[in-house]
Formats: sequence, C-alpha cells, structure tokens
Amino acid sequence: MASLIYWLFSVAFVLGAVQMASGYSYSNCIEDAYWKGTFKCVNREETKITNITKDLPSYTINLTISINHLGVIPDNSFGHLQKLEQLRLDRNNITTIGQFAFKNLLHLTSLNLSFNQISELNPAVFKDLHNLTFLSLTNNTLKRLPGGIFSTLLKLETLIMSQNHLNNFSEVAESVSHLVNLTKIDICFNNLTSLSHSNVSLPKSLTTLYLSRNNLSTLGCNQSFLENIKVLDLSYNQRLPTMAFEGVDLRRVSYLRLRSTSVKVMEFLNISNINAGHVDFSDMGLENDTELLCILLKEKNGESIKNVSLGSNKIVNLTNNILNQCPNITQALDLSHNKLRNISCLNFLDRQTMLKSVNLEHNHLTFLKSCKPPQMGNLTNITDLSYRYNRILSVGSYAFYRTPNITTLQLNINTIAYLDRKALMGLNKLETLRLDNNLLTDLFSETFEDTFNLKILNLRNNRISVIFNRTFHSLKNLNTLDLGGNKISHITPSGLDGLQSLSKFYLDGNNFQTIDTSLYRVFQDTLTVLDLQSNQFRFLKETYSSPFMNLSKLKDLKLDGQRPHGLTVLPKHFFRGLHSLKSLYLTNNNIFNLPPDAFDDLTGLHFLTLDNCCVGVTQLQPGIFKNLRNLTRLTVENMGIPNFTKEVFGNLTKLHILQLNRNVMQSIRLDALESLPKLHYLDIRNIPLSCTCENSLLQNWTVHNKNTQVVYLYNLPCPNQEKSRFHNFDTKVCYIDLEEYFFLSTAVVIFLFTVAPLLYVKLYWKMKYGYYVFISWFGEQWRRLREKEENCKYDAFISYNSSDEQWVMDQLIPNLEGNGSSFKLCLHHRDFELGRNIVDNIVSAVYSSRKTICVVSRNFLKSEWCSLEIQLASYRLFDEHRDVLLLVCLEQISERQVSCYHSMRKVMLKKTYLQWPSSDCTDPTQAQALFWNQLRRAIRSGSRQEAEEINNEVHEEEEPGNVDTHTSDEKYYLLT
Repeated sequence: MASLIYWLFSVAFVLGAVQMASGYSYSNCIEDAYWKGTFKCVNREETKITNITKDLPSYTINLTISINHLGVIPDNSFGHLQKLEQLRLDRNNITTIGQFAFKNLLHLTSLNLSFNQISELNPAVFKDLHNLTFLSLTNNTLKRLPGGIFSTLLKLETLIMSQNHLNNFSEVAESVSHLVNLTKIDICFNNLTSLSHSNVSLPKSLTTLYLSRNNLSTLGCNQSFLENIKVLDLSYNQRLPTMAFEGVDLRRVSYLRLRSTSVKVMEFLNISNINAGHVDFSDMGLENDTELLCILLKEKNGESIKNVSLGSNKIVNLTNNILNQCPNITQALDLSHNKLRNISCLNFLDRQTMLKSVNLEHNHLTFLKSCKPPQMGNLTNITDLSYRYNRILSVGSYAFYRTPNITTLQLNINTIAYLDRKALMGLNKLETLRLDNNLLTDLFSETFEDTFNLKILNLRNNRISVIFNRTFHSLKNLNTLDLGGNKISHITPSGLDGLQSLSKFYLDGNNFQTIDTSLYRVFQDTLTVLDLQSNQFRFLKETYSSPFMNLSKLKDLKLDGQRPHGLTVLPKHFFRGLHSLKSLYLTNNNIFNLPPDAFDDLTGLHFLTLDNCCVGVTQLQPGIFKNLRNLTRLTVENMGIPNFTKEVFGNLTKLHILQLNRNVMQSIRLDALESLPKLHYLDIRNIPLSCTCENSLLQNWTVHNKNTQVVYLYNLPCPNQEKSRFHNFDTKVCYIDLEEYFFLSTAVVIFLFTVAPLLYVKLYWKMKYGYYVFISWFGEQWRRLREKEENCKYDAFISYNSSDEQWVMDQLIPNLEGNGSSFKLCLHHRDFELGRNIVDNIVSAVYSSRKTICVVSRNFLKSEWCSLEIQLASYRLFDEHRDVLLLVCLEQISERQVSCYHSMRKVMLKKTYLQWPSSDCTDPTQAQALFWNQLRRAIRSGSRQEAEEINNEVHEEEEPGNVDTHTSDEKYYLLT
C-alpha cells in the first residue's frame, strides 16, 4: 500500500516537473565540471554547427568546438552566446565562414580557426570582434588577405597565420598597420619571397615577427621597417642572402634567428647594426670559424656578451683556447646539437669565469672523465649544466669538481651504467639532479654524500634493484625522490634513513611485493605524495595490518595497476591512519570484493578512482562510502556495478563529479541521485539503461533537473532500439489519464484495504460458497443435477475429514452398506470422478444424494473443503426446504467451539444431530446399536414431516432424566 501511494505521488511530482524550465544537459557539449561557462564539444562528428550550439546556455564564456565535420560556419551561428570570450573552431574541415558568423560577439577575446581548409575570408567577417586580442588562422589554405580584414580589431595583440599559402607580404603589412596593440605576428610556413611593402609601416607595438620557412630571397623593406622588432625569426629561408640585411635597422632586435639560411655570419656582423650578442648562431656553418667568430664578437660587443648560441654547427672538438678570444659570456652558452665527443673537464671554458649556464645536450659524449684536483681555476659562476640526450656510459669521480656551485645538473636520457661513488663530490649546492632514463643498477651511501642540499632527485627508468643501507643518509633536505620505473624489489632496513624532509616519493613501476614498513617509520611527519602504482602487490587474505599507519600527512596515494593480477583482495582497514588523504587511485586491480569498511578511515578524501578495479559484477556493499562525506569526485567506470542505490552512495553529500560510465545497471534509483545534493557532473555513457517505465522518473530527472549535467544526455541510446534515445522514449503508458484515475485508484485502494478485512472475517465462507454456487448455477452440470433431483443416485453423501477416515471405514460403511442395510453411499475417495474439478465433484455428490451426512469433529470444523460441503447441503436445507442434512458428532464439541463457525451453529440450532457414544458409557454396545438404528431411520426419511415424526418418537422413548449425558449411559444421543 505504502509503495503504491509513493509511486502515485512520484508520478504526480514528475508531471508537475514537466512544467519546469529545461534541465542542465547538452546534446554535443560537456561543461567543465570546475569552470562554469566552459564547454568542450570535441569529436562529435557533426556537420552543422547549430546542432552543437543550439542548446548551449547564454552564459557560455569559453567554447571549444574541435575535430568535427562542419564545413560551413553560417551567419549568426553564435547569436545567443553573446558573452563568449574564447572560441576554438580548430580541426573542423571548415571551408566557408559567413559574413555575420561572429555577429554581436563583442566580448570575444580569443578566436582559434586553425587546422581547417579556409581559402578565403569575407572582408567583414571579424567586424564585430572589437575586443579580440588573439586570432589564429594556422594551417589553412589562405592565399591572400582582403582589404580591411582586420580593420576593427583594434585590440588585437597576437595574429598567427602560419602554414598558409600567403605570398604577398604587402597585404599582410597593410592589414595590420593600424593595429596599435599588436605585439606578435606569426606568418611562418607561407610562400613569401620578400618583405617588400607599399607606403605602410608596421605598428610600433609590434615586437615579435616570425617569418621562418618561407621562400625569402631578400628582405626588400626600407631601412626603418623593422626598427621596433625585438624578436625576429628568419630561419629556414634557405635563399636568404647576407646582403638582404644591408641598411636594415636591427638595433632593437634582442633575438635574431638565422638558422638554415644563406647568411654568412662574418659578413652579416660587418654590415648589420645588430648587437652580436642577440644573434642565435645555431646552424650557421661555424664548425671551423668559432675562434674567428669570437674575435668578431669582441670587436663588435667589447668585453662582455650576454648569450652565445652555437648549436647545430657540427662542432666536433673544443680546444682549450677556442673561446679565449670571445668576450666574457655573462649568461648562457648553447652548444647543443653538435658532434662533441669530449669536453675535457670543461677546459675550453677556462676564461669564461662569468658564465652561468652551459647547454651540451644532443651531442656525442660517451663519458665524463674524472676531474680530480688540482685542476685549473674553478668555474664558480656556473649554476646550470645540462648533458641530456648524449651517449654517456660512465661518469668518473669528481666529474663536476670544476663547477662546485651548480644548482641544476641534468644527466638524464643517456646510457649511464656506471656512476662513480665519488662522481658528485663537491656539489654541495646542488638542488636538482636528473639521472632518469639511464642504465644505473646500484646506488651507494657515498653517491650522494656531498649533495646534502639536494631537493629534487630523479632516478626514474633505470635498472636499480635494491636500495642499500644509508644510500640517502645525507639528503636531509630532499623534497622529491623519483625511483619509478626501476626493478626495486626491496629496501634494506636503513635504506631510506636520512630523508627527513621528503614530501613526494615515486616508487611506481617497480617489483615490490609488500609495502615496506620503513615508509611509515621514516616519513610519518613529512610524506604527502606516495606513488606505488604498477608494482606487484597482491593480497590473498582479508587481514593485513595497515602499512600507512603513521603517514598522517599523506595526501596523494596511487596503488593502481598492480602487476600481474592486481591487488586481488583489499584487506580490512588497509588504509587506517590516512586521515589527511585527499586522492586515492585504485584502478586496474582485479579486486574480487570491496569490504564494506574499506574506506572508513579516509574521512578527508576528495578524489577516489576505482575504474576497472574489480572483477566481473561488483556488488558494492551498503555503507561502503559512509565516511567519505568530503568526497567531491568519484570515478567508478567499468566496474560491473548492477545497482545504484541510496544505501551505497547516499552519504556522498559533497560529491561534485560522478563518473558511472560503462557499468551494467539497467536502472538508476531516483532517490539515490537526489541524496547527492552537490552533484554537478554525471557521466552515465555506455550504461544499458532500459527505456521502460522503470526509468520514467529517471528520464524526467535527467531532462529537467537544473543542477546536474548528464554527459551527452541527448545521445544516450535505448538498448536494442537504434532510433530511440533515453531522453525521449515514450512514457505516456506510464502515466495514462492520470487526472482521471488518480482519485479512482486511490479510492479503490482505500476501500479495499478498509472493507476487505471485514468481508474476510464476516462473509468469507458465504462469499466463497456464493462464488461456487454462482458458477454451478449457470453450468450445465447444475441444470442436470436439478433435473435428476427426484431420482437420486445415492442414499447419502458422506462428508468427513481425512483424520476421521478410520471411523468411516471401520464403523460407518459396514453398518450402512452391510449388516442387512442396503444404503448406497457416496464417498469422495471412491465415487468422485477422476480428472474433474473438485468443486464440481462436491456439487454433484450433494445433489446426487438424498442425504448429506456430515461426520463432525474438531478437525472437520477446521477443514475448508468440509465447510464447503456443509455449505452446499445447508443451501438445500434452508433455501430449498429439503431435509437433506444429517450431522453426526464424533466427539463432544462445546457451544463456544461451534460459535466460531456461523454456518455450523445455524444448522445445529435448527436441526437435530446424532452424538456417537463415548467409550466411558456403561454399555457402549447397546448405545452404538441404538445410534445405528436411528441413523438408518433418518436416512430413510424422505420429507420434513417424516423427520419430525422420527424426532417425536425419539423424544417419547426417552425419559426426561435421561437427556443429561452424565445420568444415562444408554440414551439415544439426539440433541436439539
């Protein structure tokens, strides 16, 4: 009853909700869960932009529409999105943009139209974009720019038109000449042959000009055309000669890139007024002219120069005096992408005592030899030293002794297999050390003995298998240690001693089988990030002491993807002690069962991901998330969850993002969703939600709720119904004529629940009897029985309970059918027709017999079938006035016992009945003989008058005192 009323009221609520405003879900876009007004509409395979934008709200600020098949952007495509500030339309195969496509987008500041097929632009296409500061047209097929194309973009700061087919720089210069805020133009990868221009000048605000990878053969501009440019990239214009710069004012250029051009460095420096220290000399063919360059630099710039870039010049050797003639380099020296094989303890830098940064990446170095003292003067100003992307196999002792003050040393992405125990000696100011992606197998206690100020140590992707005792004992200031991607199987008891300040510890991708106890012994007050993913942890029993007991400051724990079988079992109270944990990762772990108390200790958790963590169908236990009241994001993708219930998810009162996709539930209970008041983002893609009445309330909730975004709601399919969608499957059948039937159904239910008990108590047997009589009355059998009523087949039908069958067989049948009697009795076990309905057999027996003898006992009174038989006989007695009913009482039955059976009491009040003599009679034989004699006379009687005469004779034969059962043993038990 309660469930039905709840359903009816729920339906009423749903229909009322239909009148509400539209909900918070979109056809082809997803709103960022954390940034309101930011939408991504990516890879939707749409051909019309209106299909993407039509249901976006007016408050949209940041819109990304990428990787579609739009082709055309028609007029007023964003007419209702006038608050747009950033718009991306890249990778959409756009060929045409309508003149008024961006009409009224007065707040737009960034527009990205890159990677399309735009070959032509309407002159007025950007007319309304008065606040635009960034415009990208990269990777299109533009050949020309129409006049006035950027005339209204007075706030434009960055214009990117690289990878097009532009061939007329004059058009470009003219189109931007009036843009007083423009600071950067990128027109790389075009077909420009010169910078010739009409009587226009570049904006004074323009400081960055990228012109690489064109076909420039000359500059062709007037002397002052580039006077305000600070960053000029002319690289990969292979035909650009040295003389193209003659007379061109480059005094304000702070960075000039001339890589892969035909410019001769020496000639260029002689004819140009540029500061030589601002030229990037990379890839300018200086492998044999380095010393000459230094001389020229000193002549042009005096005793000091800020940066020197000599990368990609095929330099093979650096002699000790190669840079002696150079001015003092005060900042950085770049020697990357050369062919250096030996650097001899950086002896070539002996005179460069002011140098701060040295880049030796991408060379052919195979070793760093020992630089034991005494050596020449130390390079005390160098703070950054990089040897990345070389072929270094070994690093000798004191290899960096000449650079004692470096703070950042990068030795990563080499093949270092041998690191001398004293290789890092002297680096007591080192703060960042990169040794990742090498072939190191061992670390020793002396390895980091001098690097006691180290804060970041990266040893990822080596071949380390054991952490020996006191390996890190000197690293008291270390904040981040990355040992991921090695082969570490265990850590010796003192292996982590000394790491007093460690906050971030990465051990992922190793061979740990147990979580080392030293973790919570050493890091109980410092560790905030612990990465243990992709190890070999596996638990086979549910009892396991927590290895995180003392990690009270830990905020980020990764345990996902344990190899090869996953965690298998998540022990009870495994996370005990992690009260400060904010993020927990358990994906891809093949856990057989998540215990209900698995997350009880994680009261501060904000983010939990369990996707792909379990095996098969996952029955989440009620209360499993009961203590996660601070959780804001939950990912339970592809877990095989069959039910979404309030008992499981109802305590997540602060949940903001819920990712349920790729589970197996066919319905989602609405009360469970409504118990998540903060839910803002719901992903239920790839869930086989049935399009039936079971989900009608859910459908309405997803369509009309204002607070929760259901990801791609309008594309969610109905299983096995290709053309149907979940948001609009037909629910009319669920609420047919509600206004008309709501009152009627409620009234009927109330009536039934009120009247039914009364009818059951008072009229149960009359109703049941009436039902059977009704059926028989109209049946052919009924009519046949009434026609044969005067010519009965049996003398008597015996109605008795199975518990009294022994008496019937031993006493009744022999005395009525035998012993000289010729009565024909109807017995159900003998005379009922096989295969016939039992009710029809009873009706036939009653109406085919002149009498019905009811053998009454306490068990008889309890039998429903016996009650039916006496009911049918009573019908003939009371309604047809036929003397057909004889009662034989086998045992003493009090009036109180009979009073519960209304029909029986009514018969006994009107009819006499026979009492079988009890065993304590003085002469039981005489009493029984008298009983059988009177029963035979009663059966022979055929009318009401005959029955009355018999009764009178019986009463005359008895003396008054003999009526009392306690004063006569031989009386005839015929009681009224």
